[in-house]
Amino acid sequence: MNNKKELIQYLSQFISEPRRAKFDEVLNFRTRHITIVLEDLYQPHNASAVLRSCDILGIQDIHIIENKHAYTVNKDIAIGSPKWLNLHKYRQQENNTLTCISNLKEKGYRIVATSPNENVCTIDDLPIDTPLALFFGTELTGISDTVSELATEFVKIPMYGFTESFNISVSAALCLRSLTERLHQSDVAWHLHEEEKEELLLKWLRNSIRKVELIEKDFLEKRGS
Repeated sequence: MNNKKELIQYLSQFISEPRRAKFDEVLNFRTRHITIVLEDLYQPHNASAVLRSCDILGIQDIHIIENKHAYTVNKDIAIGSPKWLNLHKYRQQENNTLTCISNLKEKGYRIVATSPNENVCTIDDLPIDTPLALFFGTELTGISDTVSELATEFVKIPMYGFTESFNISVSAALCLRSLTERLHQSDVAWHLHEEEKEELLLKWLRNSIRKVELIEKDFLEKRGS
């Protein structure tokens, strides 16, 4: 048994059996095959609602670009979802969007931009056979020119009314519901690897146990002896 497995087994004693079972259940539906990218969102309500939807629908990684606006979370809307997710923030460069896109392409993601234009693929027809990063832009202006120029695909949500678009949080929820539903019914290898599951399980245990630092210190001392 490796050190991480031993620590997970030890820490699991400090949470209830139903909670530990819930962790395993959620891990079985977590994926990195799809990731969400939020570019310059500035309304805390929308930013927080997107995180909540990602957690509920099993999306583990959210990439957050901060070119002009800092990304803030409304705790009443997010309801604790950030502690179960991996948030990757891009805020150090002059063009953080370019840095994010380069990083995702290196990891094998297709760059998919959401757009209300007519001549693009609908979300229900978007191929899911290879990893994809779905980009959402600001509430007023949408995706940036950088995303438009570097995106490999564009996608839209069908709409049948007069209003031109959904708000960001609704768009993300609708897109993720469609994509994850099809992913679960497919033969695509979308599950996390065992090492990734262990890493997340340890993170969630640490986030769930009070004074976990002292408990881990006790574990290391006992193991050393």
